[in-house]
Amino acid sequence: MSDALDQKRRKFMGAAALGVALAPLGLATLASARPAAAARPSSGAADTPGAPGTSATSFRAIKQVKAGVLDIGYAEDGPAKGPVVILVHGWPYDIYSFVDVAPILAAAGYRVIVPYLRGYGSTTFLSADTPRNGQQAAIASDIIALMDALKIKKAILAGFDWGARTVNIMAALWPERCKAMVSVSGYLIGSQEGNKKPLPPKAELQWWYQYYFTTERGRDGYAQHTHDFVHLIWEQASPQWHFDDATFERSAPAFTNPDHVAITIHNYRWRLGLAEGEAKYDALEAKLATFPTIGVPTITMEGDANGAPHPDPANYAKKFTGKYEHRLITGGIGHNLPQEAPQAFAKAIIDVEKL
Repeated sequence: MSDALDQKRRKFMGAAALGVALAPLGLATLASARPAAAARPSSGAADTPGAPGTSATSFRAIKQVKAGVLDIGYAEDGPAKGPVVILVHGWPYDIYSFVDVAPILAAAGYRVIVPYLRGYGSTTFLSADTPRNGQQAAIASDIIALMDALKIKKAILAGFDWGARTVNIMAALWPERCKAMVSVSGYLIGSQEGNKKPLPPKAELQWWYQYYFTTERGRDGYAQHTHDFVHLIWEQASPQWHFDDATFERSAPAFTNPDHVAITIHNYRWRLGLAEGEAKYDALEAKLATFPTIGVPTITMEGDANGAPHPDPANYAKKFTGKYEHRLITGGIGHNLPQEAPQAFAKAIIDVEKL
């Protein structure tokens, strides 16, 4: 099949898949988009969060593969030879943020890969001697290693929170591996030097947990109360997402991973320069510290009720030098956008390679 015919086929299947997904919700439209050069961002009504009978509860398959320093657990859906989409979660979330996104993409003909990050779920370190390192370059390198292990040359990358930062880094440092990107909250590449600059008081307040984690009390508190701590973050980050107990408890086991606390604490301490990274990532971090632009086709997204720290889209639009759109998803959508608005998120992924 020619590339042109294949793209037309996926476009048709994508539209059909979205139509099937939307039918039970009675929604006629999803988020529309305007080019970045337009005077205002696109917006759209969100899915109905937590609507009865509309949410999946499991993935088609959960697998394991040795990749780099990890044995990575990942969900997979869709045809084995379909174009690949890799969906990357953040903290404190897990692969179930994408449980309703994956089947939509699979129905549209995509092979969907959803990995647990280091420190989550069934992803484990191959050696007890490997540092439990949560720095940004290490996590991005994990996903590159996963692609190598699964013999995936190139993929559409999509994520939020830590996952958005991860796909940003992959697109910036390894653009040959990234066909296109969907990133919630835009451009999140950071640096230890950049994080030295104080923020205004209200902005600093939003990062309370980061400063809590810099203390041994914070480390011990997170270790002792992980379940309740994560539940609180979900509530604060998505104040209008009324998730039920079953939804939370489905994800909760991911945070009992034996390395979860260590990875979480190291990630936030590293950001503030309070923990060392690994020397093997120094060259990558040096590149990231220049805040490189991203040239692959990109759609950035934001929910209208994101209660977590996030940048203004106007502040990062110029970091995307290729084809680009920003979408604001309305209807009380918070930080966990893929789980709160799965149809809108899936539509962005289907649309991004057609920009």
